[in-house]
Amino acid sequence: MLKKNINLNLYKVFYDVCKYGSFSKTAEFTYTTQSAISKSIKKLEEDLETQLFYRNSNGIELTNEGRELFKYVEESYANLLTAERVILETQNLERGTLNIGLPSHIASFFFFDKIIDFHKKYPNIEIKLISGSTHQLLELIDKHEIDLIIDTAPINTSNMDLTVIDLFEVKYAFICNKEQYDKYKHIKSIKDLEEIPLIIPPKGTSNRKKLDQLFIKYNVTPKKIINIHTSEVILNAVNHDLGIGYLISDIVKKDKNYKYINIKEELPTTNIVFAYNKKFLTSAPIRFIEEYMNFEIK
Repeated sequence: MLKKNINLNLYKVFYDVCKYGSFSKTAEFTYTTQSAISKSIKKLEEDLETQLFYRNSNGIELTNEGRELFKYVEESYANLLTAERVILETQNLERGTLNIGLPSHIASFFFFDKIIDFHKKYPNIEIKLISGSTHQLLELIDKHEIDLIIDTAPINTSNMDLTVIDLFEVKYAFICNKEQYDKYKHIKSIKDLEEIPLIIPPKGTSNRKKLDQLFIKYNVTPKKIINIHTSEVILNAVNHDLGIGYLISDIVKKDKNYKYINIKEELPTTNIVFAYNKKFLTSAPIRFIEEYMNFEIK
């Protein structure tokens, strides 16, 4: 039988136990006692007439019913956080938060100046930049822990209510340190890369997939590969003469310490995009998108 009066405190305890993974850790982080946590969960199970956790020697584990409940409780909790932000933020941005998810190289080389300018213009807005893989960032935006994602395409938004907007196209390039250019200036074709140490993104990443397709197309089998995920570390490896690096060409466009390795084949391009869920945007991220990304939220 449905109850008219819902004890939200019980659901908050349930959410915290799911988040921290045990009664003892929940008690520690919420400054209460383990027995109080246990009593709250027991009361919730009695109210719902179902078991939410399995208790065993290894700790606790959600039952099927518990996992189903957590899905709704987690979404409700995220909605409450968004509602709180809407109330707290003001239209003139005297307070509020802006949480952006983006890979470190996108932040460092393309948007950091915009973020700095936004901070100078709205100093009372708390800004959080969160780096991670596209998959990790999608999980965070789904939990309303970030407001928008800025990343390279594609962003797989299947089963998610996200709007994805193209910002601009970028091209990939092979580069070396200018001090080592004589060693690599003979490279004219992608076939010449087979014996050259290559510093490239790991397998499975979208930019590596495009590069691998190019290798297959021209029957190229590189024999010396160093897999590095971030552009900053790729540049560091290039500076230590571990090989030639593969990254977005604009990253070193104005840096005279590097030279491009010009090969005759056309290298892949990609788009820088941003994604957001309009339903959960508050004043600060809307202002950032409209003023610094030149896109009107309708």
